[in-house]
Amino acid sequence: MGIFSRIKQAFTGEESESSEQEKYDKGLEKSRKTFGQRLNSLFANFRTVDEDFFEELEETLIEADVGFETAMKISRELQEEVKLRNVSNPDAVSAAIIEKLVDLYESEGKDEDNSIAQAESGPTVILFVGVNGVGKTTTIGKLAHRYHEEGKKVLLAAGDTFRAGAIEQLAEWSRRVDVDIVRGPEKSDPASVIFDAVKRAKEEDYDILLVDTAGRLQNKVNLMNELDKIKRIISREIPDAPHEVLLVLDATTGQNALIQAKQFKETTDVSGIVLTKLDGTARGGIVLAIRNEMHLPVKLAGLGEQMDDLRDFNAEDFIYGLFKGLIQEQPESTEE
Repeated sequence: MGIFSRIKQAFTGEESESSEQEKYDKGLEKSRKTFGQRLNSLFANFRTVDEDFFEELEETLIEADVGFETAMKISRELQEEVKLRNVSNPDAVSAAIIEKLVDLYESEGKDEDNSIAQAESGPTVILFVGVNGVGKTTTIGKLAHRYHEEGKKVLLAAGDTFRAGAIEQLAEWSRRVDVDIVRGPEKSDPASVIFDAVKRAKEEDYDILLVDTAGRLQNKVNLMNELDKIKRIISREIPDAPHEVLLVLDATTGQNALIQAKQFKETTDVSGIVLTKLDGTARGGIVLAIRNEMHLPVKLAGLGEQMDDLRDFNAEDFIYGLFKGLIQEQPESTEE
């Protein structure tokens, strides 16, 4: 069954949910409610589908954080469809809007791999990048907990030596989830800390090495140079590493998260996105923008405060959770 069919069934109450789907359902409740309210407000303000309607639709979609390019594309395609079908009732296009968002999301994500890459042998090295305050350290701690619970031997590298308290914050996570850490003094060279961590991971047969990095240096050139240096050190010791470079973004920042994604993609070879705080925002549509405009897979999603609420990203459960219950049944004929 396709995602759009599942969404339609959810409106009638025919679709049953798995525990994982329930996580997304609950985590995306604010986004779903706000998106529905915006669509309802749009339809309430227009009696006919005209040029003003489509201008307002574009603004509505942009405000829902689906991205400028996505909003323009949906509006253009709908205008063509409305002309072909001679539709004039705004309510008749509500399902078409969501269907086109779903179709675009699926087509842009074709052949996308949302899983976290693992080393064929030796330690898997995952490098985390992102600005301060997005939940990077918490993400590392929660992922360390997951791998530790799976029986893997986990090592943390405290590579953010610039931010006051960053080293101790990661060290607290290492104590909390009972994994090891390599750290250096505050303001020390992060590359030397990471070199020591990689060396230890190899020599002591760790399964996973999770590497924290500075969230902000003086300018983009410094940030790029620092990240390049770190990656060179890692790959010199483990040729196929880092196996992932995950950019951590705060979903509550909406379009600012998209701007950050574009900036980091310019400075380093990002392989995937971690989207935190999805449950605390009405801006879940940002996932659509990241996929459709950045062509980067979301690999992990924060759907709550609990330790196990950092979930592997499931595209189908996400899109179902975002739009579930928003499609009302329309009359069979929508033509004049």
